[in-house]
Amino acid sequence: MSESIIESTLVGVDIGGTKCAVTIGKPVGEDIEIRDKVSFPTTDVDGTIREIKDTIRFVLERNQLSTSDIHAIGISCGGPLDSRTGVIMSPPNLPGWDNIPIVKILSEEFGVPAAVHNDANACALAEWKFGAGKGTRNMVFMTFGTGLGAGLIIDGKLYTGTNDNAGELGHIRLEDYGPVGYGKGGSFEGFCSGSGIEQLAKSMVKERLQMGCHVPWCPDGDLESITAKSVAAAALEGDPLAKEVYAISARHLGKGLSIVIDILNPELIVIGSIYARNEGMFKSLMWEVIEKEALPLASKVCRVVPAALGESIGDYAALSISANI
Repeated sequence: MSESIIESTLVGVDIGGTKCAVTIGKPVGEDIEIRDKVSFPTTDVDGTIREIKDTIRFVLERNQLSTSDIHAIGISCGGPLDSRTGVIMSPPNLPGWDNIPIVKILSEEFGVPAAVHNDANACALAEWKFGAGKGTRNMVFMTFGTGLGAGLIIDGKLYTGTNDNAGELGHIRLEDYGPVGYGKGGSFEGFCSGSGIEQLAKSMVKERLQMGCHVPWCPDGDLESITAKSVAAAALEGDPLAKEVYAISARHLGKGLSIVIDILNPELIVIGSIYARNEGMFKSLMWEVIEKEALPLASKVCRVVPAALGESIGDYAALSISANI
């Protein structure tokens, strides 16, 4: 990090569909120390932007800082957005956020540089700079949460593509049929996301129930009670059907990663959320497929590891954008 960054305060803004957060941090060596954080509900566009501004001022004042202490403001938000112009472009989880020039708004308000990236790219920066990917030059970060997004670090830089659509790995079709993700049945996201695992489990449980079988982790045959978390809990207790649901996801994770490894030749793939919490149910089956499908020269130099920043990754993500300006 440059001396100017080390002497300054980083401000991160995380804009989500239900809540937002403002975080401030200070570089400490090669890491960031989070000094303070305030969260608040996301409301309408004008109200939320006003609350972001007020919260930045409040957090600075509470920590005896002024706007002159800020190095930059990093903004993490769900896409679509244009990181080059700093405009948020109608994200599905943010109704009314249509072509909002968030970078210009905050930069002019506080007189400091600002930048915005989608949340997957922001998390990739965070894991690369401060998490599992420290020291790498070619890294892929995958969310594996409600959906499947990815951020790409190529030759020591965040790669976003021609119009910020690089890394949409969830859209890759792995099978002709299967759970739906990204509006596409059988997609990578369909098999490797919380919503996809839920769909797969409901389908498999429905088959068993129609055959008159009892499924212990689906009380009273209530399919709506099934979640990726409840399936994982049953699988960890040894239930064969729940274990098969995760085995199907694990094998397709290996298939999808084989494509990524062959195309990008990364040294590291970092996977968050569901994979990070349940690595034991994925790792061996995933690698069986990778060793069969991927180019040996590429797969031998690639490691696949769980994300290191855990539940704090959203805070580090926005601050990483600030540190990267």
